[in-house]
Amino acid sequence: MKTNPTSLGPKADKETVRRHNLSLVLRAVRDEGEATRAGVAARVGLTRAAVSSLVEQLLDSGFLSESGKTFSGQAGRPGTVLKVTRSGPAGIGVEINIDYVSVCVVDLSGTDRVRLTEHLDNRGAAPDEVLARGARIAARTLASAAEQDLSPVGVQLALPGLVSGGTVRQAPNLGWNRVPAEELFARALAGAQPAVPPLPVHSENEANLAALAELWFGGLGGIRSFLYLSGEIGVGGALVLDGELLRGANGFAGEIGHVVVDADGPLCRCGSRGCLEQYAGQSALLRGAGLDENAGVPGVAELEALARGGDPRAIAAIGEAGRMLGRVLSGAVNLFDPDAVVLGGIYRSLMPWLSPPADGELTGRVVSGLWPHDSGRLRASSSAGDAARGAAALVVRAVLADPVAYADRASA
Repeated sequence: MKTNPTSLGPKADKETVRRHNLSLVLRAVRDEGEATRAGVAARVGLTRAAVSSLVEQLLDSGFLSESGKTFSGQAGRPGTVLKVTRSGPAGIGVEINIDYVSVCVVDLSGTDRVRLTEHLDNRGAAPDEVLARGARIAARTLASAAEQDLSPVGVQLALPGLVSGGTVRQAPNLGWNRVPAEELFARALAGAQPAVPPLPVHSENEANLAALAELWFGGLGGIRSFLYLSGEIGVGGALVLDGELLRGANGFAGEIGHVVVDADGPLCRCGSRGCLEQYAGQSALLRGAGLDENAGVPGVAELEALARGGDPRAIAAIGEAGRMLGRVLSGAVNLFDPDAVVLGGIYRSLMPWLSPPADGELTGRVVSGLWPHDSGRLRASSSAGDAARGAAALVVRAVLADPVAYADRASA
């Protein structure tokens, strides 16, 4: 019986190949920071003539700029220096967390150009009200971006919960269930700036986006596989394998904060008992140190100050959180075998007291024996690795992947 071969899709036509090569050249210039046509040709494997044609189109469309002359020391004319433009298409990331909203705009080079952060207690507020708050802050950020001749082409929301298909399926610490976040935010943003064409809105889990920011902008060097933990009021997680997010079958991978430490432990907002979040989340840390568990950022700063001053209760609270983190992390390390574990959010500033007990648990429990004491594989996140920046950069990467689709905004 004759069977039909698996379809491989249509053959790439000339336009498709050219769009791909435009992306290739633009990304090469972005990665180098500064480049010549000859340098780009050598990097991407195209002829100089082909690269020159592609560069001219990118210059005309407003994605690249050129200036000066550079001498390579080789025969031939000096080349002009190419850079990605500092104006035109950009990305905007909006992190809506439990006790703050942070918005940033990132240009094509990945530079954080505008940022606004407001500390707001979003617990107990209706979802549409919280998203409207975020939209108002985003509208002010967009106005600041316009003053720098930046034109964000899309919005990426970073949300603390299970996010799929534009909907927050569950965000226990916000009390959200089946909230159409993209739709509500887009409507609120359009209302906040009625004279501006509406922007497409997408959404993703905040820990996933913070992990991507760490991958793209952090100090990981050659590390491409790591587990990222975001410590806030909740505890979020993300796993990056070979430079790609592990999303799971439904996009919900990484919810390490709801791994059960003790089945008879305290009730968690997710409905289970004894989740890691109840031992290593912000509220648990502050409560353990005798501080107001609803104090938010000021409370964490006070906790850090007490620990630096040698306060035994503060040090004990952080140490217990570290032990619980290490216990859960050791299971994840045994399961996925990452090169490193990166702790972000509030954990970053608490690392001097959090890391030793967590590292001790990892050393004792990781079965491969590849986690010796003080191995450096447990590390603090970079200051550049936050969810709002990762969200904005995700929009930018879409532009870099297909500049033709955004050419109108670039040349406007």
